[in-house]
Parts: sequence; C-alpha cells; structure tokens
Amino acid sequence: MSELQSTKHNAVLKTVGRQTARLLTALYDRAQSTFTLADAEKITGLRSNLASSLLHKAVGRGLVSRLKPGLFTIVPPELGSSAEYAGDPYLTAVRLAGKAPCFISHASAMEIHRMVTQPQLVVFASSLKRIRSRKLHGTEFRFVLIRPEQYFGVVKHWVTKQETIDISDLERTIIDGLRQPEYCGGVTEVAKGLWMRHQDMRTAKLLDYALRLRVGAVSRRLGYLLDLYGMAPESELARLRASLTATYAPLDPMLPEEGPHLKRWRLQLNISPRELEAVRAT
Repeated sequence: MSELQSTKHNAVLKTVGRQTARLLTALYDRAQSTFTLADAEKITGLRSNLASSLLHKAVGRGLVSRLKPGLFTIVPPELGSSAEYAGDPYLTAVRLAGKAPCFISHASAMEIHRMVTQPQLVVFASSLKRIRSRKLHGTEFRFVLIRPEQYFGVVKHWVTKQETIDISDLERTIIDGLRQPEYCGGVTEVAKGLWMRHQDMRTAKLLDYALRLRVGAVSRRLGYLLDLYGMAPESELARLRASLTATYAPLDPMLPEEGPHLKRWRLQLNISPRELEAVRAT
C-alpha cells in the first residue's frame, strides 16, 4: 500500500468500529482484495449472522462492495465512500465462478497478452460449470462452458503481489478465438492478435491444441491463417489438412456465408485475403 493510500486507509479506520478495522487491516496485510463471508468470520471471530451484519454496515459506508451473496471486495480508499466497485475484473470473474475450475479466456486473455489495441468492455472466462453471465457495477462478466477434456493450455497470471489467476496461454487464446470468434470481435481481430504476437507464438503448440480440440472449423481457420502469414512450414500444415473432412466452414461464422470456396482448407472465404493481409501493416 502506498503512503497516500495508507494515510487514507487509516483515516477511514478511525470512523469505523474495532471489528471492521481488524477485518480490513488483516485483508490489507494479506494483500487480499476479494474475500468471503467465511473469511470475515475467521478474521473477526464473529458468528455468521454477526459477521454478515458487520459487512452489511461496511457496504453501506462504502468500505467494501458486495459482488454476490457471501463475496465481497475492498473499495480502494481513493474512491471515498463509493461502493460501486467490482474490484480487479479478472480476479472478480474467477471469484464469481466459486469453486468451479475457471480461466480467463477469449478477448480478455487477448487483452492480458497484449493482442488487442482497444480496451475490452466484457470480461470472458471459461469454466467447467455453467455460470450465468451478469453485469456488476458497470462491468459485464460472461462465462463460456467447456468440457473437462477442453481444460488445457492454461498459465498463471499475477493480479496482485500475492494473488494469481489462471488464463489461457498465447496459443490457447488464439485457438479459442478461432473456435468462437464472436467472443473476440471476429476472425479479423483474432488474426490481428495472432500477428501482433507471431514472434512469440509456437506454431507446433498451435497445431497440437487445434488437433486436441478436435473442432474442424478451428483447424481450417488456423491452417489458413498460418498459411497466409507464412508462419508454418508445409510439413506442419499437412498435419492439419490431414484431419479435415470434405465439408466446408465459413472463415468467420459471424459474417454472411458468401464468397469463394478454398479447397486447400475447406473454407468459404467470407473475409477477403487482402483484408487479412493488411493486418501485417498495422
């Protein structure tokens, strides 16, 4: 905590009761910005109903913000009495998933990996459990359901000095974008992200992930982009082509199914190659 934050924090503590001060101080000492009712009970030693009452008053004073029943986040002192605060959006998304395995994905992972040029207004996370999407204090949280065998390609990302979350790695982020372009702004945006980080991409891993996912449209789109950008040798591209069936898929499922068919990748090119090639000039 900075000296200025510490001063403001201490000023706030003088206006609250001993138990609330004890709770906030313990959470700051732990560098734990998001906490549960159970955490509050353990720190204060209060019974559930008393701890709940304590937190209700803390919310009213703008000291903490309620994210969902039993889940809270500390409101930064510089925000004053405002309680309209959702905390770190990525950490909040993982906390909203509860005990369900979950990782930040799609456009949100692209933002973390510096694969976008515009700020993202929705936080995406993939989870093994069906979790309803919600809007919380102005931030929309959207959860994508995946199967257990699809939970791979995940790395740790530090959001505070002591708290980490799981996010999709570079290659998995591209694969997810090609599978569900609607959660990344379309295939053109995924292509931009691919090219922005192309020097750090491991094409062999991209291929392995695509084949492991066993979604034909992903293999088609990935193969086409790697081919277009000259990012993989023919020997690797042949691995993808060998997995393709005779059916065709649109390059971008968000766009009308029109345009020429490319036999090499069994794709309907509803995005012009010129538009995708222009990505390399940006």
